[in-house]
Amino acid sequence: MRFIDEAVVTVKAGDGGNGIASFRREKYVPRGGPDGGDGGSGGDVYVIADDNTNTLVDYRYTRRYDAGRGENGQSKNCSGKGADDIFLPVPIGTTIIDTETDEVLGDMIEEGQTLLIAKGGDGGLGNTHFKSSTNQAPRKATSGFDGELKVLKFELKVVADVGLVGLPNAGKSTFIRQVSAAKPKVADYPFTTLVPNLGVVDIGRHRSFVMADIPGLIEGASEGAGLGIRFLKHVARTRRLLHLVDVQPIDGSDPVENANIILNELERFSPELANLPQILVLNKIDQVADEDLNELCTHIVAELGWTGIVFRTSTLTGEGVDAVKYHLMNEIEREREREEEDPIFAEAQKERFERLEAEVRLNTEAQREAYRAARKAQREGAALIDNDNDDDDGVEVVYVP
Repeated sequence: MRFIDEAVVTVKAGDGGNGIASFRREKYVPRGGPDGGDGGSGGDVYVIADDNTNTLVDYRYTRRYDAGRGENGQSKNCSGKGADDIFLPVPIGTTIIDTETDEVLGDMIEEGQTLLIAKGGDGGLGNTHFKSSTNQAPRKATSGFDGELKVLKFELKVVADVGLVGLPNAGKSTFIRQVSAAKPKVADYPFTTLVPNLGVVDIGRHRSFVMADIPGLIEGASEGAGLGIRFLKHVARTRRLLHLVDVQPIDGSDPVENANIILNELERFSPELANLPQILVLNKIDQVADEDLNELCTHIVAELGWTGIVFRTSTLTGEGVDAVKYHLMNEIEREREREEEDPIFAEAQKERFERLEAEVRLNTEAQREAYRAARKAQREGAALIDNDNDDDDGVEVVYVP
């Protein structure tokens, strides 16, 4: 199944049925009076968080959803039948945005959570409602009201406590394979991981957290290079960032420079994201001789000016991996307990994540607009070159790449 994390859909709630003007017709009742029934209500449109749905791929192929129309009223004061509501299943972690107003209608973060996104129209009134002492035979009835029509954007962000970031081939996929049951593809070439992978890290009885392996960033990702920031938004919901650095890259590059590339891209994309608590993991220590390892790791930390927590691991052999996952579990549990005990801290956390969500969304759209503008300029530039090929002296100019 393709991993689709964005979709734009049009939803139309059902229109209300019309009320009718009708009069009672019965033997021996010469003046039966009005008995026109009301129209039924149109169907509402809801989204529902479904744990069995992992992608928005269905909404790439079916882009419009219409609820049914309410039935018209009938005589004998019979109201029309209301239309059934429709429910659109989305993965947990989906944000619903109104494209016209840019308003966030809701975040689907719990299994079974429902959200009304388009309200069906009310039914029209039958002529029974308009009778009075001065108008005993009203012939007035009203039409049903239109249901809401909205164009919505579904954005899926994985719900994870820890996000793995690092250059391609830093060992992120191998790390998540070591600590969870997730089985992302692992190979000795860059960009092996093309979509986010989720894994549940089980520490013991009732102790677990979710980790997300995000496709590798490269220099210039915040400006669209490589996979760009297409998947970087998926770390917007995390509590911690686990920054993996290859201590001895096979291409001979400087691990300090590689680490700075990731830090700079995070800062350019979202300062709020860059301020998330980070843990530095110096990975692939099995590739360094024991007598050189301590000096190399000390040098990397010193050159980075890193004052936070540092771990040394080999995701291939599993060395040091347990220490990382137990540390993460303890940190996450302490943070969760503090949120439950301290309402002020919980509110501050909520506001921080809301700021982060807004910043990530804004910067993602800005990068897309810049990418579209660059492509447009490229196409216009190519057309200009073609027009300049026609020389007045009849000499044909051929451009060779």
